[in-house]
Amino acid sequence: QEAKEENGNATNQVITELGSVKYKRWICILLCIIFLLCGQSVAALLGRLYFDKGGKSKWLSTLIQFAGFPILVPFYCISRPKMLTANHCSIGSNKQPSIMMLGLVYVTFGLMSAGIGFLYSVGMQYLPISTVTLIAASQLAFNAFFSYFLNSQRFTPFIINSLVLLTISSVLLVFNNNSSRLAGVSQVHCAAGFICTVLGTAGSGLLVALQQFALRKLVVRQSFKVVLDLVMCQSLVASSAILVGFFASGDWKGFSGEMDEYGLGKFSYLMVLIWTAICWAVFYIGAVGLVLEVSALFCTAISALGLPIVPIIAVFVFNDKMDGIKVISMVLAIWGFISYVYQQYLDDYMPKTENTGEISEACSYSIGLSEHSALQGAAAYH
Repeated sequence: QEAKEENGNATNQVITELGSVKYKRWICILLCIIFLLCGQSVAALLGRLYFDKGGKSKWLSTLIQFAGFPILVPFYCISRPKMLTANHCSIGSNKQPSIMMLGLVYVTFGLMSAGIGFLYSVGMQYLPISTVTLIAASQLAFNAFFSYFLNSQRFTPFIINSLVLLTISSVLLVFNNNSSRLAGVSQVHCAAGFICTVLGTAGSGLLVALQQFALRKLVVRQSFKVVLDLVMCQSLVASSAILVGFFASGDWKGFSGEMDEYGLGKFSYLMVLIWTAICWAVFYIGAVGLVLEVSALFCTAISALGLPIVPIIAVFVFNDKMDGIKVISMVLAIWGFISYVYQQYLDDYMPKTENTGEISEACSYSIGLSEHSALQGAAAYH
């Protein structure tokens, strides 16, 4: 009887602790989602505002995507316990990777980020923000493809349905060139912007998959500090590479004149650059945090959640055209996102059911052993 009571108390304690861990984990995930969506939406709108009011430098537009990382330094002073992640490092050793290995990873990710950011800047300059956003939704398909090989991503009917819908959503925009062209932008520049945005989206899908692979294979102790290290080092390398291109291309010579001729004035020009940089830094914290806590594909799906926000706001702020093809593209993209989220719900529900059964079986087995031991003791006494 005492053994039964002890095992019952232990089971209840385990269930309570598991529930507490899951509760704290989902608070972290919710905060990361808020950071990602708010940072992404505001940064995209400010990036379009830079070009819409007279900004011309693609290098400067790319630089502000990464230059906001110094504002993250105070977060190192925040004392925070280890994040309770569901995904742990799969290597058998407890040794941390060498500084050289981590440096190579950070440099590679930083250079990739710089290239992806420049491609997006070209797309932002030559295409409406609504078109860029809808094309970026196909990142989920690219990420799923790369995650299948790098992170053993499992494909289910709902995920396949999501990927097909998001791909069709982006392909529809190819037949929408005439209505998607900005005033004063030639068809050649429009095509260049479309190609650069697609390449940037593919590169972004690969980068997020590689980040998940690196975090799980190289980093043993996964914590909030790990997220900061990755974001700051990656942003530092990307900013350095972009600065080289900024000065080598001669864009820095037109910086003063561009600020003087900016449609909203000098002060607004500086505020647009500063707040764009801050919003992108917030976005990267949320994105890497979701990769660490859940998966690269989940991070990309949440990023697609912001899909309806930017195009709708752009209709009122930048007078972007929202024709029938764009509406259909948006509906398909949202449908694809809901399909993926439903699969995440199933993945979260099924393990809970299985774990409950495993705990019950373990308790029954433990109680059975206790009863068996008690009977043996009684037999020995007699």
